[in-house]
Amino acid sequence: MDIFERLESEVRSYCRSFQTVFTKASNARVWDKAGKEYIDFFAGAGALNYGHNNPRIRAKLIEYLLADGVTHSLDMATEAKETFLTRFKSFILEPRKLDYKVMFPGPTGTNSVESALKIARKATGRTNVICFTNAFHGMSLGSLAATGNAFKRKGAGVTLSGTTFMPYDQYFGTLIDTTLMLEKLLDDPGSGIDQPAAVMLETLQGEGGLNEARIDWLRRVERICRDRGILFIVDDVQMGCGRTGTFFSFEEAGLSPDIVCLSKSIGGYGLPMALTLIKPEYDVWHPGEHNGTFRGNNLGFVAASEALDYWRTPELELAIAASSRVILEFLHRMAAKYPKAITEVRGKGLIQGLVFREPSYAARLSKTAFKHGVILETSGPKDEVAKLMPPLTIEEHVLKQGLERIETALHEVLDSVQLAGAAQARA
Repeated sequence: MDIFERLESEVRSYCRSFQTVFTKASNARVWDKAGKEYIDFFAGAGALNYGHNNPRIRAKLIEYLLADGVTHSLDMATEAKETFLTRFKSFILEPRKLDYKVMFPGPTGTNSVESALKIARKATGRTNVICFTNAFHGMSLGSLAATGNAFKRKGAGVTLSGTTFMPYDQYFGTLIDTTLMLEKLLDDPGSGIDQPAAVMLETLQGEGGLNEARIDWLRRVERICRDRGILFIVDDVQMGCGRTGTFFSFEEAGLSPDIVCLSKSIGGYGLPMALTLIKPEYDVWHPGEHNGTFRGNNLGFVAASEALDYWRTPELELAIAASSRVILEFLHRMAAKYPKAITEVRGKGLIQGLVFREPSYAARLSKTAFKHGVILETSGPKDEVAKLMPPLTIEEHVLKQGLERIETALHEVLDSVQLAGAAQARA
């Protein structure tokens, strides 16, 4: 790791947690220079829903490259983009009775969020945006202003403005409906809340600690927006593309957002790509008013077009549901075994995790699991959640092997804590 420590910026983070040099990967497994195998329960922070080096997608990429296909095109028309747009409409939008114009804002999730904020403000003529506690929307200034994490906000170096934070579902517990507060403040001329251009949320907060909003709460937020002419934005950058079990995370709730942000796994192969889906009546951009040099990543279009083929049949959704049940049963078993250390099981689909009473245990579990050959990360405002997020395509035997390794690691962490506590008590 010496070369990275000497030459790479101090801003690097994941390589500090997973200190090895990786050389190859296949679906849910990666190997380092020493040949050690790791089971990937992180999946590129959700950018690898279809696994590492998916053979179906790889074959299309190789075929395209060998045929001298266009790789970079700004927003010019290409055959690769045409294929993607056609398949996205046919395989994703039409079956779900959704009507959106597709914007390519730039290659990352924060690009999608920035463009969503801009178009909402342009379409309404208003500037304020309502966002929620523990939200994470990106690291550029506009999206960071809508992000709740104090550590990440501090990195901005300037005052972040243009947003108003409201409590997310169950922020005060299960008995308090926080939409009542939102509604009251919006309607009270003395609240000090400027009429917003939009309300933006994640249906399940990934970086915020796997907080899942209840369906009724989501529907009430959407109704509040509809009644007041406020645009409703769903940030599906991490939870979209099947992570929660359906292609969009809001399908179960029957929502119809005005704007949807997609990135990460929309690129199919871990390639940079992002979409901003805009209802046609709000697509009021002037040509070139929002652009980006790499919004025409044709390799992303090729990979994404092939990845969409997974959604032509219910096979992948059924596989996600089956893997989800395996993970959920495992997590509840661990929570029952260690009730003093684990307070809650959270999440949905193939993003689930354990909430630890002592936040440092989550990081210790991540470190120990890595030693046993599993890559998993933490989330939450205090990094108190150990998060399991494998590829959607993970094989059943690999999933179970990974869970066995996590169980071994969990035993090591909590047994060492118990031994230390017993020694302290004797002293």
